[in-house]
Amino acid sequence: MKNNKKFNVAYWLVTVVLLAVGAVGLYWRLTQGHRMANYGQLIVWGLWVALYIYFIGLSAGAFLISSLVYAFGVERFRPIARLALFTALISLLAALLNIWFDLGHMERFYEVFSRPNFLSMMAWMVWLYTAYSILLLFELWFELRTDLVRWSEKAGLSGKVCRILAFGSKDTSTKSRARDTRTVKILGSIGVPLAIMFHGGVGALFGVISARPAWHSGLFPLLFLVSALVSGGGLLLAIYAFLAPDRGSEAHTALVADLGKLVLGLTLLDVLFTFSEYSIALYGAIPGDVGPLLKTMTGPFWYVFWIGQIGLGMIVPIVLLAWKRTNRNPNWVGLAGFSIVVAFVGVRLNIVIPPLSVPELQGLVEAVPSARMSTFYVPSTMEWFLAMGIVGLALTLYALGYSLLPVKPNKETSHG
Repeated sequence: MKNNKKFNVAYWLVTVVLLAVGAVGLYWRLTQGHRMANYGQLIVWGLWVALYIYFIGLSAGAFLISSLVYAFGVERFRPIARLALFTALISLLAALLNIWFDLGHMERFYEVFSRPNFLSMMAWMVWLYTAYSILLLFELWFELRTDLVRWSEKAGLSGKVCRILAFGSKDTSTKSRARDTRTVKILGSIGVPLAIMFHGGVGALFGVISARPAWHSGLFPLLFLVSALVSGGGLLLAIYAFLAPDRGSEAHTALVADLGKLVLGLTLLDVLFTFSEYSIALYGAIPGDVGPLLKTMTGPFWYVFWIGQIGLGMIVPIVLLAWKRTNRNPNWVGLAGFSIVVAFVGVRLNIVIPPLSVPELQGLVEAVPSARMSTFYVPSTMEWFLAMGIVGLALTLYALGYSLLPVKPNKETSHG
């Protein structure tokens, strides 16, 4: 990571703690199954599903921003294009781990391929994820190939890793690089509709559930796409603002400011979509639509909405990215991106939990005397621990890749 000993020590200390806590959560999950989870007969999806759509959004958003360069030729963002692809890959892994641990029988995940249901929205999502994963790996490899060959000559661990990942490739000629560039452009162009389909499909997965009026909306696929771009853009903004090797240079300051403008526009669009979703439902006053929204805004976790989603996710970044005194300062702009990344955990929780906390039948909770028949949900220690472990694993892989591979915005890379 950045040549800052204090930062490195703090980073790895946090990461090791997260991994240690995650190991405990993994042991509980493997030995106790779902018995230690706090969801029940009404709230059947919890923290892991929320984090799944959170990380999927980060991945899709980062990938689509990389496509501005690879598919549409927006050279202004070339320095962060590789970083965006790498970020998309690590975020995708974190997302898939969260949803895998949420499965009742994790060992049966392959059955979506061996016994497919072609009418299942969830099955289509899995197939799209598979195609996206393969495309992402190939696109990143072809983008890095020339530098992997060059870095394989280095001494130490970085050279060894690059030699392995080069898969025997030796050609670093201009002609081979041009061929790689054409391949990356083709893959990036294919990836744009694929990323739109798979993350819009996540929104469609919720939108087609007619039994939950709060989800049953044609707006959901679009809302998921916009929020993915906001969260993915915010993550890239924070990473580049604080960790870029050329931090402090004029080029770094200018690119952070331009990326901040992009994220500002996407955030304003997200405000519009969120306002449309809430205002129309509240104006219509249909109980099935209004109940979950009132739970979100005025329920026991009102602060997740007002302080997290609205405050940290909208007001803080808009002010920091629009105000002339802060929108060209990498520290403030990076803080705006970090604020978005933190806030979107709450955004995803608000999508998943409140609609499930309103019973489909009035009086259902009182009629069934069971502790699992509850509209109140707080993630259990096991759920938190395992989720923290997945975050720790993502941080570990990101730091290793950032340090050992030619993914950072640097003059050493081919497009640097």
